Amino acid sequence: MTETTDNKRLPPAVERFILHWGEMGDRWGVNRSVSQIHGLLYLAEKPMTAEDIAETLGMARSNVSNSLKELLSWDLIRRVPVLGDRRDHFEAETDIWEVAARIAAGRKQREIDPALAALRACVSDAAADPAMSKVAGKRLKDMLVFTELVDRWYVQMLNVPRPRLIALIRLGEKIVSLLPAGKAK
Repeated sequence: MTETTDNKRLPPAVERFILHWGEMGDRWGVNRSVSQIHGLLYLAEKPMTAEDIAETLGMARSNVSNSLKELLSWDLIRRVPVLGDRRDHFEAETDIWEVAARIAAGRKQREIDPALAALRACVSDAAADPAMSKVAGKRLKDMLVFTELVDRWYVQMLNVPRPRLIALIRLGEKIVSLLPAGKAK
């Protein structure tokens, strides 16, 4: 990525971050290009056009366009007008707490909500099926209870003001240090 066209060289730390952000996204099931573009826009000092992004990252323009649509759907970037330029320019949300909240909301919508619906249907079907083993039925219920608990916790955390959420996270570390060592049951 260092040898980009028209001398669009990135500082080594920026390049390293973009590459790492792409790898992290890949591990989380997000297209590497989408994550790299997000990383670039997150660190960019000013809005960039799709052409600027494609040139800087050495990506095909069509790949950049599709990736930008994905990032817009996650609400991680936005289009911004630039006086005197009719092209679309893009910038990323730079408040890392807001980025994390938007990613969490997107994952909840795409993963947790459908999982809850499927688990509820499975538990209901299992209860009505005399051939269903008690062990499998119990495990389905346990998974549903756990998933509902995580979902309720997430919804509660949405309503906690950021300063209190930060304090809560810091407090968690102190609480854990007070617990007896070893396995918690």
